Amino acid sequence: MLWPNGVDAELVLVGLGRDLHTGVDGEPTVLDTAAFDATIDYGNAQRVIALSSTPTVDGLDVLIGRSASTGFRAALNDVVAGRHLVGRPIYQLLDDLPVAALIAGYSPQHARAESGELGVGGERPIVRERPQGIELIQRADLCAGWKAGGTIMQGFAEGIPPVVTGPDAPSLDRDDDPLAWHEMTAEVPRHGMRRRRRVDVTRDFDADTVHVDAHFRDSYMNADAEETVVHEYTVTMALSAEDHRVLASVATPHVLPWFECPEAAASAGRLVGGTLDGLRTSVRAEFLGATTCTHLNDALRALEDVPVLARQL
Repeated sequence: MLWPNGVDAELVLVGLGRDLHTGVDGEPTVLDTAAFDATIDYGNAQRVIALSSTPTVDGLDVLIGRSASTGFRAALNDVVAGRHLVGRPIYQLLDDLPVAALIAGYSPQHARAESGELGVGGERPIVRERPQGIELIQRADLCAGWKAGGTIMQGFAEGIPPVVTGPDAPSLDRDDDPLAWHEMTAEVPRHGMRRRRRVDVTRDFDADTVHVDAHFRDSYMNADAEETVVHEYTVTMALSAEDHRVLASVATPHVLPWFECPEAAASAGRLVGGTLDGLRTSVRAEFLGATTCTHLNDALRALEDVPVLARQL
């Protein structure tokens, strides 16, 4: 998530993805790769002004000119319908584009805080001035972090939008496993961000179960070129190998911005007993309110594609 012309200009998103299979002999095989580049007119309703992908997805140009947030995923699904792209890395990347655009708003917010300004950029619509004071609108109880009466909402009520700085980001690279992650783009510049996502799937043939170990981290590069963590979760899951029914589902928060945020981790347990079929739709419809987390929800939605990986085992 990059701001090459400054945090008041356009947002550039660069996505890379890969499916990697490791055999019982330890030999890795790349099964699929994908990439996309997008430019977002962030100050103009987050309009997509450029979008390209590898592999090329015919019809992707219909997404240019529309918002990167409202309705983007529905429009994307119309584009890929019937093309057997859902479950592949290119779909995972494009499906994550709206969230990347949302998270990228942390950069101008934090850059202004670092420079001594008090504005919060994209979050201004949350409050409006009225003669009797500030009225909270739109986002109270959106998730655990935005719970009514919680830390961030109290900040807005007091007219002081809070800005949080996370801890230093330890390396996720593995010196003993150069293929643990796919090739990355260049180092993230100051005021840029990076989302790293991993979904590892293994099968226990004796117990006839599939095990999932998923991780994501959003990080920010501050003005001093120090990388700090904004959001970080791991999700572990056990599934029936036959029908991918969820036997266990546990989310572990590692770094989250607000005091109330970890309360949402328990929501991952709601998946137990169901299957992964239609998980994107069900999470969107059912995981709502102050007991959930928008970032954890996106980690859970991505697990709908676990059966695609499991079939490679």
